[in-house]
Amino acid sequence: MDAGGDRLHSTNVAVIREVYDSEYSHQGFSIELEKALHAKCSVIVIEPTQLGDETARWITFGNYIHKTAVISGLSSHVIGLAWPESIILQGSLCTASLLMTALYTASWQFDHCVKYQVERDRSKLARLPILGVLTTTTPVVLVRKEDTRRKILHCTVSLTAAAFCIYKLYNSVK
Repeated sequence: MDAGGDRLHSTNVAVIREVYDSEYSHQGFSIELEKALHAKCSVIVIEPTQLGDETARWITFGNYIHKTAVISGLSSHVIGLAWPESIILQGSLCTASLLMTALYTASWQFDHCVKYQVERDRSKLARLPILGVLTTTTPVVLVRKEDTRRKILHCTVSLTAAAFCIYKLYNSVK
């Protein structure tokens, strides 16, 4: 069984129930989610549609920023090696990578959601023991994942792209 499957069978599961008992229910859902994130639950099931959608979009947007940083940084390396005279294109891609890495670091570094991914794999979702007692058929399920390698990857790619660009600029003015 893979590591993701093990997390889905953990007893450390939080469920944010969609129970409207006051006019402040939406704030209560957000507070429950924050508590689950701070408690570092391995699985968080979000029943309220609005909160689940907002959280899933936030995580997905962070993933896009991460991927943009890595892809533009790697592209900067490839352009620099394949077309050594195209320093402007290489520098533009390097700049995009550095900006995306900075944005990711500034916006997601201290956010507890950064440690979670939205689980979309139906086979893994089917193994959740809690699914039988949910009040919705479309909950958003967050699974805690280690993100250290991800951060190291995009920082390393961005910084090496910058070093490569600086090296090429230095050699071009020599």
